Amino acid sequence: MTRFAPAEIQTALGSGLLSFPVTHFRDDLTFDEPAYRENLSHLASFPAAGLFAAGGTGEFFSLTAAETAQVVRAAVSESAGAVPIVAPAGLGTAQAVAFANDAEDAGADAVLLFPPYLTEAGQDGLFAHVKAVCDATSLGVIVYHRANAVYEVSTIARLADACPNFIGFKDGVGDIEFMTRLYATLGERLLYVGGLPTAETFALPYLQLGVTTYSSAIFNFVPEFALAFYEDVRAQNSAEVYRRLSEFVLPYLEIRNLGKGYAVSIVKAGMRAVGRDAGPVRPPLTELKDEEFALLAALIEKAAA
Repeated sequence: MTRFAPAEIQTALGSGLLSFPVTHFRDDLTFDEPAYRENLSHLASFPAAGLFAAGGTGEFFSLTAAETAQVVRAAVSESAGAVPIVAPAGLGTAQAVAFANDAEDAGADAVLLFPPYLTEAGQDGLFAHVKAVCDATSLGVIVYHRANAVYEVSTIARLADACPNFIGFKDGVGDIEFMTRLYATLGERLLYVGGLPTAETFALPYLQLGVTTYSSAIFNFVPEFALAFYEDVRAQNSAEVYRRLSEFVLPYLEIRNLGKGYAVSIVKAGMRAVGRDAGPVRPPLTELKDEEFALLAALIEKAAA
């Protein structure tokens, strides 16, 4: 049985910064569980409101179902109840239901539902997809709004009415008008999570739209900076937010934008730059080029100084 009722996990996750750890691989691209657990132990020394195991930064899209189960169980075991664990679900509806069931069996506290694999769907299909997952588990379910799972406000409102354990909406699209309409319609019925790549960039304006937290990938390698940035956002300390954006986040984005798929690759490169190597990314992702890695390492060193 989960430790949290849906309303409780919704409140817990919205109370602080969310950690999205990478998934560690060996040079042969197999999952390195000891290294993954060691990193979770390290991250646990920094306060986070929730840990998303095998999420987008954790390369869910490249893991087998068995590997996903292994990663989630390692996260649940290593956290020992100290931080809520959110597990992934996705692909087709039947597979997403199976992922959600396994997450509940593993002792996870909530589910992040990724867009369906490949196929496009209308709003009725998306509604049926999410409802099937919500009906299959007692865990709180957060939908990820991006790619081929772009929801209309009316669909999210239908889900909120139909599914008591539908607790959250993670935005990966960045439509300000849509987010304004969504929050105006549902208010605090849902947890709103910033999910655009390098979410720090959008954190301050999104706070005004009810988005109290976001998925921080840079928390993996500069946790002190990530937490200080989040605190400045929540305090609406605009001067400090924009100083940190100018000095680190925006130059970081420039490096990230040098290659397709770098939103994950640059995080693992950052881990390597600070001496906490998480191994390679799996194809189809590619590593930063040597000169790009050098730029990143210099930026991290400058920020630390």
